[in-house]
Amino acid sequence: MTDTHFEPRPSQAKILEYTGGRMGVSAVPGSGKTWTLSKLAARLVREARLERGQQILVVTLVNAARGKFEQQVRDFLGEDNLGTLYRVRTLHGLASDIVSDRPGLVGLADDFQIIDEFEARDVIKEAIFAWFNAHRDFGVEEYLRPEDQNKNDVRFRWRDEATDIAAEFIKQAKDLRQRPGELRAALSAYAKPLPLAEMCVNIYEAYERGLRYRAGVDFQDLIRLALDALEAAPDYLAFLQHRWPFILEDESQDSSELQEQVLRRLVGETGNWARVGDPNQAIYETFTTASPKFLRDFLREPGVAAREIPESSRSAPGIIAAANRLIEWSLDHPHPKIQAKQPLARPLIKPAENNPPDSPNNVQFLAGRKMTAEKEREEVAKSLKDWLARNPDQTVAVLLPTNKTGADMVKVLTERNIRHVEVLKTTKSTRQVAKSLRTVANFLANPFKNKALGEAFLVWVRGDGDQPETRQVAELLKRIQYVEQFTAPRDKDWLLDNVSQSDAPAQYEQLERFRAVVWRWQEAALLPIDQLLLTVAGDIFTEEADAANLATAYSIAVYMRGFAEANPDHRLAECVVELTQIELNRRKFVGLGEDDNQFDPSLYKGQAVVMTHHGAKGLEWDKVYLMSVNNYDFPSDDPFDTYQSEKYFARGRLNLRAEALAQLQAIASSSNYTEGEATLEARVEYSAERLRLLYVGITRARRELTVTWNTGKSGELLAAKPLPDLAASQTGGDSNEPA
Repeated sequence: MTDTHFEPRPSQAKILEYTGGRMGVSAVPGSGKTWTLSKLAARLVREARLERGQQILVVTLVNAARGKFEQQVRDFLGEDNLGTLYRVRTLHGLASDIVSDRPGLVGLADDFQIIDEFEARDVIKEAIFAWFNAHRDFGVEEYLRPEDQNKNDVRFRWRDEATDIAAEFIKQAKDLRQRPGELRAALSAYAKPLPLAEMCVNIYEAYERGLRYRAGVDFQDLIRLALDALEAAPDYLAFLQHRWPFILEDESQDSSELQEQVLRRLVGETGNWARVGDPNQAIYETFTTASPKFLRDFLREPGVAAREIPESSRSAPGIIAAANRLIEWSLDHPHPKIQAKQPLARPLIKPAENNPPDSPNNVQFLAGRKMTAEKEREEVAKSLKDWLARNPDQTVAVLLPTNKTGADMVKVLTERNIRHVEVLKTTKSTRQVAKSLRTVANFLANPFKNKALGEAFLVWVRGDGDQPETRQVAELLKRIQYVEQFTAPRDKDWLLDNVSQSDAPAQYEQLERFRAVVWRWQEAALLPIDQLLLTVAGDIFTEEADAANLATAYSIAVYMRGFAEANPDHRLAECVVELTQIELNRRKFVGLGEDDNQFDPSLYKGQAVVMTHHGAKGLEWDKVYLMSVNNYDFPSDDPFDTYQSEKYFARGRLNLRAEALAQLQAIASSSNYTEGEATLEARVEYSAERLRLLYVGITRARRELTVTWNTGKSGELLAAKPLPDLAASQTGGDSNEPA
């Protein structure tokens, strides 16, 4: 519940004095901006003279924030029945409302469908498959290193990368309001060939055909079409401007160009617009048109009341000092191009009145501690186990750069029996469902392997798998010399010879039932992959509590159907590999289990939360371990730095995604394109964004913070450039052991 009796600080009180016009608020982490904006919305609901049908509109970035806003505004309003006087929407939800209200304005049928990101990805994959079938050697000579051009595994990786390139190209083309036909004409008129743009325009055309076939639009379309609708119908725009005389916008540092334009039109010349955000926490800008410059520019506009909420009660003084030192360091960044970007800017964070106190060595930047990735995980796990023993009622997070490194950390925590919860690309329950389906599919793809048979048996028995007698049966199956003596007995039946029907009737009956299930699975193996997986899921998720698992299995089956359609030459073995990617957290796949809901750290006291640096935004813990702060995950555009988007097989270390988007800009604006310039600019942009990400990571901690780094696979990585400076600024500084 929201603390409705909290006394606002002076900077918050100044925001709450807002009665209209344009106001921009720069709010530091932990400043209570959501509380303040919710309080303001509730006050306006009570005091603004709204006419019949008018509402206060609150716009947020993500759905989880929307729910939090609705709850807080409701709490502030109490029992008064004023719910019809305000509306809380995400930007995409708002755009969907506008398009759904008047679909005919943008050429859509009343029953148009919104395609989610997974189905959209499948449509792109289908188009990529068709493109490479028709252009088998596309890009090999143009973009691959000579030594890699004939390697099949590299060609496979190149196709995967091409899928990501096309997806980014389409998103940005839509954000620029560029349609495929327009880009096709501009490409034909361009003075020189642009191979990446040529491929991407073809994929874009095929992608749009796929959406039309499904009578659908994607999430990116919603914003574009909402803007089209507002421009096409002045009367409708005037109606919406009257409906929402006040617009309060949260997380405005992450606005994109299109989102900015939609809100500006809804506000109009005389509307009331309050924007709240923190440019220092803009961490979603790479390969998008989102930028903190929109909020920064707004704060400098004539007629805008610029406000700050610089106080934060979240963190101990030492943690605040570290975050402020990073801001100061970035303002004097040794690389002029990064410095010019102003990746971080003032205001500095000011401690409020009730911050957690510092304790000895509560802030540690281990800049001088050189560790391999394996050693870093072991050291953090050891420290974490000791910390949890001392602080069983507090919260702690382990933040890593990617889902893969997060999964590696989870493995170590599991081996050490450290209580933990993972919040990575897919949730634990989703991956458990994928693992179960993968295990059975693996047996069906390898029907003569006894170990695969035993693992499939354990999936089928599920909850009883830890019972000694069940494990004993599984071990018997794993030792069968000829699997077909169990699955398809003729002259010799393994079951009769190895399990006594009289001495072990329960085991015998269980194996008889399992054999009948195996026969059903083997028959289903002749069906398309989605039907096979649904058959298996129906046999292993049989309890009343399995509804979420069955729903997740259905989602996985739909995903795998798209995978099979995009790869018609693939057989069951290749589908097993793709299921493994979901299980190992290498595919973005959201299930429908309870752990897919909004995450609340306070529910996991005494457990280590494993999450990515990006995923931690908006959350806080008593203790934070910030890992892998090296010059790969946090580069500074030094000559020896390497970058995630510069694939090892790309000629000349080209960032192929950045080059494709530069080619898009060139044809869209009839400007010059010079190969390599976009790669260099992307390094600067990425380095600037990673500084903001480091700032976000530091400011997640309330009481204690430990920052570590590793030398990477090659053993040649260095500590991130600001790390030694941050270590030197701390009292006690750079100790040798994690706290």
